[in-house]
Amino acid sequence: MSILPSNSILYIGLMSGTSLDGVDGVLASFPRDFSDGHVDMAAAAYVPFPAALQSDLMALQAAGDNEIAREALAANELARHYADCVAQLLAQADVAPDAIRAIGVHGQTIRHQPAIGYTRQTNNPALLAELTGIDVIADFRSRDIAAGGQGAPLVPAFHRAFFAKAGETRVVVNIGGIGNISILEGGENACVTGFDTGPGNVLMDAWIAQHLGKKYDADGAWAASGTVIPALLDTLRDEPFFALPPPKSTGRDLFHPTWLAGRLSAFPNAKPADVQATLAAFTANTLADAIAAPAIDAKTVYVCGGGAYNAHLMRQLQQALADRKQIATLESTDALGISPNHVEALAFAWLAYRFSERQAGNLPAVTGAKGLRILGALYPA
Repeated sequence: MSILPSNSILYIGLMSGTSLDGVDGVLASFPRDFSDGHVDMAAAAYVPFPAALQSDLMALQAAGDNEIAREALAANELARHYADCVAQLLAQADVAPDAIRAIGVHGQTIRHQPAIGYTRQTNNPALLAELTGIDVIADFRSRDIAAGGQGAPLVPAFHRAFFAKAGETRVVVNIGGIGNISILEGGENACVTGFDTGPGNVLMDAWIAQHLGKKYDADGAWAASGTVIPALLDTLRDEPFFALPPPKSTGRDLFHPTWLAGRLSAFPNAKPADVQATLAAFTANTLADAIAAPAIDAKTVYVCGGGAYNAHLMRQLQQALADRKQIATLESTDALGISPNHVEALAFAWLAYRFSERQAGNLPAVTGAKGLRILGALYPA
């Protein structure tokens, strides 16, 4: 028997990110008078992607033969994994599908080109609605892009709603495949700044898969065994993206193995472990650059995403902040009441809530859109 509050509205959030490892899902209980940024997490689940689906999604990151059919079939398979995650959440919380107001689902980004007016999150929300019997809200990014924005990152709006504190400037760093930050000012005229910082785990994951056949560098152990190559680090940081002012966003369209191979061509004798160490330093330094650039007074940097569990990367980030005279300490978002691996899924449950309440989900100051917009499209059960 479910023990969820009777005066709550239930939403599911599903997120599968740039790392292509699987789908994280949460079932969240929103009070009917929700306004204070607190929700109860009723359940959480993770469904890994099989190797074949990972391969199909990875192949769709670049141009290829028969793309339309291949994307459609991958989207169908993706929807089935989303439905599996939903079923696990319902079982954990002991609730029926008709108790859920809606599912907010991000889809899988396969192309992101806001400069020329589009982004593509492959998904089949119609199939997901059929499989689950629950309303599905999807396609959150395209309306912001239609309004002249980047369509990303969207999580700073959620970070403001859930993590901001009056009188205290906070920085929230999300380290997924791509890194992004939210700077939540706490002053009287508080504003939010947020943007993509560049690679999070995406290049480290690709490099260890190429050389050790592993999906990721657990705890950064392989990176910690190597030595940073300063000249290579400088070459990586010389990418023009980092000099662009926000609003800005990025993804695998820019940071991919071919991009890395081009930078490595001048270092033919580099040891693989040393390259991994340099990639970790690359992520840490570009994040630290982004945090230090506004010269903010933040005492704590809160980290979420898979990178929060990489102890070596966290040490690198702490050192990079110290090198820039930033005295902020690192904490995971556990300290704010939300596990690092649940933040993004909960963000999409919140975006579904915002859509249902006809409230804007974007922050124009972050994305560059012309104004506030209601994000998403509804697929009724």
